Formats: sequence, structure tokens, C-alpha cells
Amino acid sequence: MNQAILVLNAGSSSIKFGLYTAADSLDLLWRGQVEAIGSAQARLLANQPGGEHIARRLETPDHPTALQHLLAWMEEVMDKRTLSAVGHRVVHGGRQFSTPVRITPGVLQQLDDLTSLAPLHQPHNLLGIKLLAQSYPRLPQIACFDTAFHHNIPEVARLFALPRELTERGICRYGFHGLSYEYIAETLPAHCGSAADGRVVVAHLGHGVSLCALQHGASIATTMSFSPLDGIPMATRSGALDPSVVFYLQRSMNMSIDEIEQLLNHRAGLLGVSGQSADVRALLESTHPDARLALDLFVYHTVRSVGSLAAALGGLDALVFTAGIGEHAIPIRERICRGCEWLGVQLDAGANARHDVQISRPESPVSAWVIPTDEEQMIARHTWRQINT
Repeated sequence: MNQAILVLNAGSSSIKFGLYTAADSLDLLWRGQVEAIGSAQARLLANQPGGEHIARRLETPDHPTALQHLLAWMEEVMDKRTLSAVGHRVVHGGRQFSTPVRITPGVLQQLDDLTSLAPLHQPHNLLGIKLLAQSYPRLPQIACFDTAFHHNIPEVARLFALPRELTERGICRYGFHGLSYEYIAETLPAHCGSAADGRVVVAHLGHGVSLCALQHGASIATTMSFSPLDGIPMATRSGALDPSVVFYLQRSMNMSIDEIEQLLNHRAGLLGVSGQSADVRALLESTHPDARLALDLFVYHTVRSVGSLAAALGGLDALVFTAGIGEHAIPIRERICRGCEWLGVQLDAGANARHDVQISRPESPVSAWVIPTDEEQMIARHTWRQINT
């Protein structure tokens, strides 16, 4: 049968997608995104492996229109293929969803109920599901959760020091970027052999940033917690913050909760500290002292978090870099590795500059790696398994 699986990852201003053959091989047919939704710069970008590249301006005032444009374009390039299923990245699965699940009206209602736990991500994730359900009511849709990979972390790593009744109402550490970490965990043995089964810290360094401690390929601790706002300073998010700062902003600076939420999610992080940009590439090129300070802060907290997760693991066998910054920012990787020399990381500067897969010296007690993540491929795998069980 000439069928395909569509993967959708809907964000606040973009819809990323991947189109795969509906077969065990899950060959990638197209990958891309509709970006800058709602602006004059909105466009469709798509790449065919080893083939065509498409860049098309679009009139997309909102997500429903963007999705309609995407589906119309896919009709053009499907080459007589039909969709057999759609897999969706859903940021929050709460405590009830620990594995991918086929979406039913009841499941969708439960996911809607979790929106308050991820208000900046969940509505966009669910919008694509709802729109496709209206247009293609018989098409199987699968939800794949960023929180699921961390579902079985030890209780001591999950709990906040809060009254038990609040924990039972869902206030605990969930962790995110789970689809990325799951992909790395499955891919790592092909690169570093038996070390993949040992004590590994994976640094997912992108627009959103988190680190995860893997032991025997499973998550035992991670830096994001109740929401994707916690942990290391990110592009525009503050990362970990003393809760009293929120009290102060509200009481002494008369900021509303909505204003504080906007500040901490969209005006903080690298953008807030530098006052210039949220883009590490621009900050690396800048000579302004505040740009350097923003990067210093980023590296400092990343190194500090590696040390914390190494403590949770009882040591460290491998350090893995992934996502946009982790895969491409040579100076950032170098600084983080230098900061982790005390743990046993011995950087091979030449390998790092070449973007080799292994960037540590052969004799390094702790190996260091650069492995591109592929969340869409992970979602495609889960979707294929769901429709074949």
C-alpha cells in the first residue's frame, strides 16, 4: 500500500512537519515547517532528502490557515500516497499518559484539561489535532508526549518539598524534551557502545534548554520540572528563579500574573541579559559586554547542571550535545567541555571544530559526543507502532 505518516509539531508561531513512508523503514519523504505564522514573513519551507528544496510565501494569519496551506501543499507532493495516520508532539501528558496514545474524544478532553500545566505549548499542540479531526474524522491520530520519557524517574527526583495534597493534585517535576532524549537514548549505542548503558548526561541545547541524566538508557533526573520554564537560562526564558522574585514583581512592581508570565517566558534568558538577541549566533558575533555576559551565564549554568546530574548518577561516562546550539555552536560546546574537565572530559578541539560525532580525545575518561536529535522521527516510530498493534 502506498501510504504515508504525517508528523506535526505545532508551536506558537510555526508548525514543523515530517512526512514518512508508512512502512517499517519509515523513510523520510519531506521535512519542513510553516514559519512566522501571523506575520508578513510567513512561509512554507520544505526539503526532500537529497532532492528538492521549497520556499513559498504564504498568507497565514493564524494556525488553522497555516495548516490548511500545509495540507494543500502536501496533496501536491504526495505522489498518489494517502495518509494512514498523523503523529503529534504534545508537550504535556500529565501523570496519566506515560506512553503514546491514540486520540479519542475522551483523550482529547483529558489533554485539554492539562492546558493549565503548559499554557504556552499545549493549546498549539492540540489545535492541529482538533482541526484534522474536523477535516479527516476517520484518520488515526496519535499523541506523543514530551513528558512521557521522564514518567518513571525516582520519586525523590520527582517531588517538590510541598504538602502531599498538592503533589497529589499534580504539582511535581514532569520534565520535558522527552522525545529528543528518547531518540538519543535509542541512537547512542551505535556511537559509543557499552558507554550508552552507563552514566550519561544529554544536553538538549536549543531555543528551549534542558539536560537529562540517563542510566541504562532511562531518565533518572532532568533540569526542567513542572513546566518548560525551569532549569538553565534559555533563549527568552529565565530558567530557575527564586519564587520570591515573582512575589516581589507582583507586590512591589505592581505587575500582573500575565505580565510576569510574559516577562519570564519571552523577555528573559539570553535576550533579557544581553538586551540584544536570543540567538546564540548573534551573541557570539557581538562584541558587546552584555552579549558576552549572557553567554557566560548560559555556560556557567549548563556546566553547573552537568555537575548536579553527574552527582545524581554517581559519576559520568559520557556527555552528549544535541539540538540547535548543541549541534552547531562550536565555542559553546568547547567552553562547556572545558568546564567539565574536572569530571574527566578531555576535549579534542580539532574534532569539535569539525563537528565530529565524538569530540573527546580517545583517552578521555568521559567521552563527549555531538548527536543530532530527531523528534519527528521518534514520533513517526511511535505512530507506526500504534497503528500496527
